[in-house]
This record gives sequence, C-alpha cells and structure tokens, in this order.
Amino acid sequence: MKDISNYQISQKSSIREAIKQLDNGGIGFTTVIDDNEKVVGILTDGDFRRAILKGISLNKEVGIIINKQFKKIRPKCNKDEIKNIFYTTKVKQIPVIENGKLIDIITEENLFDSRQQKKYKKINLPVIIMAGGKGTRLDPFTRILPKALIPIGEKAMIEVIMDEYAKFGMKSFFISINHKSKMIKAYLEDHESDYTFNYINEDKPLGTAGALKFLEGKIDSPLFVSNCDIIIKDDYSKIYEFHQNGNYDVTVVASMQHHTIPYGVCEIENGGDLKNMIEKPQYDFLINTGMYLLNPEVLKYIPENEFFHITHLIEILQKEEFKIGVYPVSEKSWIDVGQWEEYKKNLRILDI
Repeated sequence: MKDISNYQISQKSSIREAIKQLDNGGIGFTTVIDDNEKVVGILTDGDFRRAILKGISLNKEVGIIINKQFKKIRPKCNKDEIKNIFYTTKVKQIPVIENGKLIDIITEENLFDSRQQKKYKKINLPVIIMAGGKGTRLDPFTRILPKALIPIGEKAMIEVIMDEYAKFGMKSFFISINHKSKMIKAYLEDHESDYTFNYINEDKPLGTAGALKFLEGKIDSPLFVSNCDIIIKDDYSKIYEFHQNGNYDVTVVASMQHHTIPYGVCEIENGGDLKNMIEKPQYDFLINTGMYLLNPEVLKYIPENEFFHITHLIEILQKEEFKIGVYPVSEKSWIDVGQWEEYKKNLRILDI
C-alpha cells in the first residue's frame, strides 16, 4: 500500500468515522490501532454491515465492533503460506504486522496480480434491468440517447451494470424498454458477449415495477431487479446469501449515507423555549439504491398493465405480512449516475 495511514484508525474513533475510513480506503478493510499505533483489530465491510443491522449507534467507539481474532502475517512471509490463507479462509486482505504495527496489507487481488483471477461465488439468477424510463434527470442527453446508453467510459451504462452481474455468473437479462427502445435493442444486438437478452416492451410507462408482471409464471427462482442508472460495487453473492438466510421475500439494497448540517440546529419546547442547540449535527440514513432481490411469488401482487412503483409493491407486501429485508452497503458502493451532478462525480470515482 502506498500510504498505510489510509488503512489505520484509532480504536477511540466513532463507528461513523471508521465507516468513512473504510469507504475511502477502497478495499473494504482497515486496521484499528491503539495510542501506540499497535494494531488491536481489523474492520471490514462485513463488520460494518453487522453493526448497522444490529442497530448499534454510529456515535459509539469503533473498538466495540472490531475483529480482534484476525489473520496476520510477518514480513517476508512465504508466498505459498499467504496463498494458503486466501485459499482456506474467506479473508480478502491480510495485514503485515511487525512489532505490533502495520507495515503493509496483502490483498487477494494484488497477490494473484489480476482482477480476472479474483474468485466470485456463482449464483446464476435472472436479472431484470428497468430501462423503460425517459431519463429526465439527464436531460438534454436523453433527448438523443436513452438513459441506458449514456456512456460510462468506453461502455454504455447498461453494459457496465450487466458486467457487474456477470462476475457472479448472472448472464441472463430481462430488459424493460419503452423510451427509444429501438436504440437499446440495436445496441444490445451488436453487443459481443455470452449474455442472453429478453425484452419486456412497455406500451406505456409502467413505473419501477409494472414491467415485472410480465415475468409472473416464467421464472421459478429469486431475481435481481436494478434501475438502469445505478451501479452497486459489492459482493452480489453475499446479498443473495443474506436474502436466503433471512428468509426474505424481498431484499432492498440500501446505502449508508452520511449528512452533516453545516449550522447549529435548534430544538425547542413549550411553544418557543430553546431546549437544546446542536452544532453541525451529523445524521446517517439508509437510502434505497434501486437494486432489489425478489422471490417470484411476490409478482402476483403487481397489477397487470398499470403504472406501479416497487414502493407500492413493498407497501402491499408489508400489509400481507411478507418479510422485507434491507441489505446495507457503504456510501461509495452505490454509484448513482441518473442525474448530472452525480454522473460527473461518479465518473471521477470510477476513474473514467
């Protein structure tokens, strides 16, 4: 690692600060150190997720959620020994410790020297990408191109999304189309890959869930659903595992977003008495990213050929006492390219 300080944080720091450090480091891993800069534990994106799901306050010290029983190696450790750790455990990063201090981090990607060799668990589920919208947030580009074909580097947005799913063995795609549908079909028909495409033609706009009705009775496994303007950089097999282990009927992928109010916030009581003033308070929210995992049984609750949002579906399912799960991902794991400012910002994050 070029700058090891990017992967260290004090055990006295808040969980919120540690999550930000984890996100900024970009490898889903950071070490936690004491006052003498000795490593006392590690924090991974899995630890962050478990803390969120348990409802632990992000104001608490990160030391309460760290893993103190972690794999580590000494300097000049035998390469075969390191490979064996990666082969026989689920760890993706191994800290190199000398005299209790962090001097380097070995990642699975760096060790095997190729992203293509990284091992992903294959889950082979169908995926539907909702590409029928007009993309008004990206006007005036979308007066010429459909939102799904807005370029991300050398690829179209929809192609980048599909490539993320393909890493996990998902290569069967249903595409809902309406606005500039001929352009989308022409692009995909010229797409050189082993992906298969099935189109759901919306004769009229059907919202974020209406087109799913066409799949009722045609699939018998859970399916991923994605808006065509979001990219989730996470382990999709873990999302599926969470969905299965929790016996959820729907899993919503949500991003932990941090917001600071840059002013003093007044709390009042008794019709105008100042109760408290909080200087620049910080708030944390789990934001719906537009990616879901649905069991096929829920599709019968979608009305036929009607404008219908997925939020409407979830409301109905909750009333019917179906089980809805929320899978948290970090702030930078969610890349929203559906509006201009976010599009430009996230091109920088993607290094494009």
